[in-house]
Amino acid sequence: MPQNEHIELHRKRHGRRLNYEEKKRKKEGREAHTRADKAKKLRGLKAKMYHKQRHSEKIQMKKTIKMHEERNTKAKSDDNVPEGAIPAYLLDRETQTRAKVLSNMIKQKRKEKAGKWEVPLPKVKGVSEAEVFKVIKSGKSRRKCWKRMVTKVCYVGDGFTRKPPKYERFIRPMALRFKKAHVTHPELKATFCLPIIGVKKNPSSPMYTGLGVITKGTVIEVNISELGLVTQGGKVVWGKYAQVTNNPENDGCINAVLLV
Repeated sequence: MPQNEHIELHRKRHGRRLNYEEKKRKKEGREAHTRADKAKKLRGLKAKMYHKQRHSEKIQMKKTIKMHEERNTKAKSDDNVPEGAIPAYLLDRETQTRAKVLSNMIKQKRKEKAGKWEVPLPKVKGVSEAEVFKVIKSGKSRRKCWKRMVTKVCYVGDGFTRKPPKYERFIRPMALRFKKAHVTHPELKATFCLPIIGVKKNPSSPMYTGLGVITKGTVIEVNISELGLVTQGGKVVWGKYAQVTNNPENDGCINAVLLV
């Protein structure tokens, strides 16, 4: 088959796929109207059965929404009064416990999707580009200023190779590339030296996240397989997120707290 016929065939297939997706989207949009019309027109036993089915679906939907809303609600705890003296300003205050309706696994997945976590350092001072990057002058007369050198600690993967000097826009020095972090488990109260898998999010800038720049407040992914933590399904947890709590460029090491 000649090349131009190949291209034509590809175009037709691609157009067909787009048409199918558009049709599917429109069909889903019309679904509510179709159901309403059907509910109006049905009579007798069929109508009763249909309404019963819709009623159960709506109840289930409301239950799910309520569960999502209740995951951070506060409820009074019926526990006995703890032993020992209570300060006067706490006597009239009722002890409260947070409702845990949804399982931790679902919560974790939702947080990962949203890119939000309950972190030890919720507010971090932003880091400017002038602080992170140093301008490198290049060219024969040192007049070209398009190169930048990263002055903060960063992480690059195992298979990383530098580009040729002509094409390298950001230079990450070898001395500032870190592969391990001191991660503290808040519940076990122990610190482990764990290998870094990647930089999940740097709150200062998405560009820093892409370059793997690690500053205070950055969320990194670490390999916790050696801790032997297990999921509810019995699988060993391999990677977990941790937030950096120090300034690595000042201390010469990365200290982080595991997000449990």
